[in-house]
Amino acid sequence: MKIYNTLTRQKEELKPLRDGEVNMYVCGPTVYNYFHIGNARPFVIFDTFRRYLEYRGVRVNFVQNFTDVDDKILARAREEGISSLEVGEKYISEYFRDAESLGVKKATHHPRVTENIDGIIELVATLIEKGFAYEQDGDVYYDTEAFKDYGKLSGQDLGELKAGARIDIDERKKSPLDFALWKHTKEGEDLRWDSPWGMGRPGWHIECSAMAKKYLGDTIDVHAGGQDLIFPHHENEIAQSEAANSAPFANYWMHNGYITIRNEETKESEKMAKSKGNFFTVRDVLKDYDGETVRYFLLAGHYRSPIDFSRELMEQSKSALARMYNAKENLEHLMQKSEAPVTDEELAALQALGAHREKFIAAMDDDLNTADAIASIFELIADVNKRVRGGVSKEYARGAKGALLEIAGVLGLLEQRDGSEAGEDEELAALIEERGKARSEKNWVRADEIRELLANRGITLKDTPQGVQIIREQN
Repeated sequence: MKIYNTLTRQKEELKPLRDGEVNMYVCGPTVYNYFHIGNARPFVIFDTFRRYLEYRGVRVNFVQNFTDVDDKILARAREEGISSLEVGEKYISEYFRDAESLGVKKATHHPRVTENIDGIIELVATLIEKGFAYEQDGDVYYDTEAFKDYGKLSGQDLGELKAGARIDIDERKKSPLDFALWKHTKEGEDLRWDSPWGMGRPGWHIECSAMAKKYLGDTIDVHAGGQDLIFPHHENEIAQSEAANSAPFANYWMHNGYITIRNEETKESEKMAKSKGNFFTVRDVLKDYDGETVRYFLLAGHYRSPIDFSRELMEQSKSALARMYNAKENLEHLMQKSEAPVTDEELAALQALGAHREKFIAAMDDDLNTADAIASIFELIADVNKRVRGGVSKEYARGAKGALLEIAGVLGLLEQRDGSEAGEDEELAALIEERGKARSEKNWVRADEIRELLANRGITLKDTPQGVQIIREQN
């Protein structure tokens, strides 16, 4: 497999430190609000990367943190009239709820900053001891000029960064680019811990360095996150970790592109961000679309390219996913109703479906190209649909469904629960039976009433030689 490495700015073959095992760290959410659709993109993209590696037989040690110490959390606590720890607990719970809706699997480890303060303090102390950090009045800063490779990830020159930096009013810092590793407690802040530099809390960047070290070691295979994290967050992580550990921090860096949204005033697309107020939370989007439709939308383009969020594209994703489900349900119908015997031609056709699997693998091996991978799924569906029009055996239907679910499942698609709730299933069966009776009695008015009633619920009945097929519209 080849992936684009932000550090080297080229595609490279993925060669993990240990054969058959990938250690991966993905920056998680700062838990002070529901996450928006732009935040969801790295969660879905790198969940898919993990799923694919596991599909190929690789063991993945997947770490995604929760930042539950931050200025925004302190502000939200004051706003909601609860403690900062309660804010973190609340929105971590809400994260899992929305992530589950999107089909995002839980990480191997979900460390929280509040659970790793000792390791953070130890790492800060190491940086001071090695001459890469300094203390001023209870604050500790990283000395960016002490790390000769600062800027290597983002490709930015330290001198140019200094020249372009705004005038820094904090004269305690040696350079305006120096960043906080530890912040002394200010009045009214309830996130604070004792340290060699007094009561305080960690800075944002040091948190990820400490948690990556604890759960994955000094050098990890893959570090991933959104494009907006390249500078300064990931750049600062490299500076901290490599200075403290005297070892490369991550061998591969993966970054997904932005989700953009059209600005109605300028008529141009701009990055979706909470700071701009132009975002849609996943919780809001889920009121109109199911989580798997959102997931499909996020995978429909290449992960490094920007994608524009719009109702039009969401409707296209909904329709495309519905075509996938219709193919699956058609095969399930044939598995139940077909009485045709399996033929040698069908068995050969099932073997030929392996070509679509190979195309899928080739696409995913090429820098996680989910767009081409999805195209290979629709090519499989097209081949299957041509064959089933004339009727096929249960054996063919079962094998074709297995081939479809195998590769769609790698993308986290076609995984919604089959059918509806038990009570709804009983009612549906009764209505189908009543419609069948009405048709046999030539009571076409009642038969059409039932068909229309079910159509209003997003259920289409298709009469086939093998019986009535139920086709559900995807919500």
